[in-house]
Amino acid sequence: MRFAFTDEQLLFREAVRDFLGKECPSEAVRYAFVDGAGRVDRLWVGLAEMGVVGLTVPEAYGGLGMNELDLVLLLEESGRAALPEPLVENTAVGVPLLCEVAPPDVLEDWLPRVAAGDAQVAVRLVGQPFVLAADRADLLVYQHEDRVVAVPGAALRLEPQPSVDGTRHLFAVDFDASDEIGLVAGSKGWHATNLAFDRGALGTAAVLVGLAEHLIDVTVAYAKERMQFGAPIGSFQAVKHHLADAYLQVEFAKPVLYNAAYSMANGVETSSRDVSTAKCFASDAAMLAARTALQCHGAIGYTVEYNLHLWMKRVWALVASWGDSAYHRDRVALAVLGPRP
Repeated sequence: MRFAFTDEQLLFREAVRDFLGKECPSEAVRYAFVDGAGRVDRLWVGLAEMGVVGLTVPEAYGGLGMNELDLVLLLEESGRAALPEPLVENTAVGVPLLCEVAPPDVLEDWLPRVAAGDAQVAVRLVGQPFVLAADRADLLVYQHEDRVVAVPGAALRLEPQPSVDGTRHLFAVDFDASDEIGLVAGSKGWHATNLAFDRGALGTAAVLVGLAEHLIDVTVAYAKERMQFGAPIGSFQAVKHHLADAYLQVEFAKPVLYNAAYSMANGVETSSRDVSTAKCFASDAAMLAARTALQCHGAIGYTVEYNLHLWMKRVWALVASWGDSAYHRDRVALAVLGPRP
């Protein structure tokens, strides 16, 4: 068995990295953080033209018809760039959930527009109090008790909520029952939303790994340039050890993440356990990378004028999203050991 990504998957990752490097530099992320819109102009359209936004949309509706294993590297790159767009919620969660619960007429109406970048899908599952990017969502897929419904974005009543990350706009949502588009109810709906939760946790883990990689990269570069006592601080053993520990934890998280993506893409029986393990590893690695970056940068790392906080705040937000480490550790324990007596 070949335990490696295909050449096509690696080339796609490189293309996305190049695109985000040009169209989503740190200056653009900083502006998106403070400008009120929380996004970069035409970035979503550009990603749609590359096929990233519609990657999970079936080919019959204008997408690429790919799966979690194809998407995981691209989400990692989105974390590296601190992409201020809801790619996880739209592409990793919303589209597959819609495909599983919606009738053909709803799919024919919405999926071609999603693949083209002309519409966005937001998601709210049971247990999630707020909806990310509900202000730009054209369709909300909403789990209510044993039902899954869709609500057009124009029918949503939104109440903004505070967020540590200025590019992650959170909203409490409400709507009239008359605006609901019924999709599915009962056990099929619960099964689909359980898969949706796993996809959200997996996608968030991938973004966290990318964020951690960036934090380590910029800290290594800073440690090579920052002089103290006549030498770069990167030459000091204590700094080397901190960075090496963070780097190792990220490298250990990657195979766990890729295994979870494989499990989800192939419907492996242990996929939920694998996803929870990946979310734990990625969260811990990203938190260590953020802490190490802040320690090695010293006082400048605490200033809002320096870009480090943009990535750190995204880490803090995502570690708590789609289940924190404590939740996922309990989930792994339940899967391995069974319920407590």
